[in-house]
Amino acid sequence: MRKSVVKILDKIIQNYINANLNTDLHALLLKKSPFPEVSMHEIVQQIKGKQVALKKFPFLLKDGILFPPQLNLEQSSSEKTAAYKSGLLKGEKFIDLTAGFGIDAYYLSENFNQVTLIEQNPDLLEIVRSNWHVLGKKATFINQKLESFLEKNKEVFDVIYLDPARRDSNKNKVFLLEDLSPDILAIQEKLLSSATQVVIKLSPLIDLKYLASVLPAIFRIDIIAVKNDVKEIVVFLSNEKIKNISCNCINLESDDPVFKFIFGDEENAFAEYGEPEKYIYIPNNAILKAGTFNLISQKMGLKKLHSNSHIYTSHSWIYNFPGRIFEMEIIDAKKIQKKSQYNIITKNYPLKPEEIKKKYSIKDGGEKYLIFTQSKKGKIILKSV
Repeated sequence: MRKSVVKILDKIIQNYINANLNTDLHALLLKKSPFPEVSMHEIVQQIKGKQVALKKFPFLLKDGILFPPQLNLEQSSSEKTAAYKSGLLKGEKFIDLTAGFGIDAYYLSENFNQVTLIEQNPDLLEIVRSNWHVLGKKATFINQKLESFLEKNKEVFDVIYLDPARRDSNKNKVFLLEDLSPDILAIQEKLLSSATQVVIKLSPLIDLKYLASVLPAIFRIDIIAVKNDVKEIVVFLSNEKIKNISCNCINLESDDPVFKFIFGDEENAFAEYGEPEKYIYIPNNAILKAGTFNLISQKMGLKKLHSNSHIYTSHSWIYNFPGRIFEMEIIDAKKIQKKSQYNIITKNYPLKPEEIKKKYSIKDGGEKYLIFTQSKKGKIILKSV
């Protein structure tokens, strides 16, 4: 590890870092470092790391923890999603082939006796090694490209975990597995011969039907959201012949129940349509990502307002719905009072919320809601009761 990285753990430098956690980082970068052996860039890197950790992985806010460059922080899973995944896996031997900053590996390896981390960036691996020592966590750390490791590997692991990154040359949003590094399609056979189970974290932008078509060993898909923001798609592969792919829509830090279904059931699901009744239901974003628009109607016994609205209704309360529930009534646009305060929701409606607020002179916020949408009969406005 570089001398300056070790030096940055000195108490006097750590005190300086902690004293500047709320300082403007751009202004700080223009100043000269008060410590000859540590640059201001390295100091700011640690400040930024602590700021990110406060929201993303607060378990690392301890003395002696080092933080990597911002890109590695951005690419890391959050503590919340990593902790959720840790409850799904157990065994004797776990290996993370794309360790990165090690957040996923730290949590996912909790129920394993032997832990191996592969990381091709030597500086990043040394940071993780140092942090795990501080945290009292043991592992075998290997600085190597995962392709080289797999080529020579003779071991069989209980779980192999990967979090592929976007290729540097690809500036567009990633939708295909071959656009990632490593190319999962090129190494999937080797992965499956080296583990009982392979778990892959992917971008929420990936298409689920595409995944099912190119990964024949897939047996489970988890769509993970945090506070209704879809963060990742996690796929599970195995050599066992499993007929159906089970899917789970998870919305962490909410009261939403997990919505479970079998991949492909949406194609045969039937939605009953109807005009708005007493209760209005809007599915969480994990379900919207899954595209189970008819299936949720059928399984929950709800009527759908319109094929493109993805809003549902019922006369009686459905308590275990995975999303938001409103008690509402249809109103005439003329009854919307100017300068009144509402939260605006639009689904399958020609105007955006900002345009609606301007048109009707509505203030944003408050406790009441207006939903602008369409039913089979046409455009409607719903007001919370």
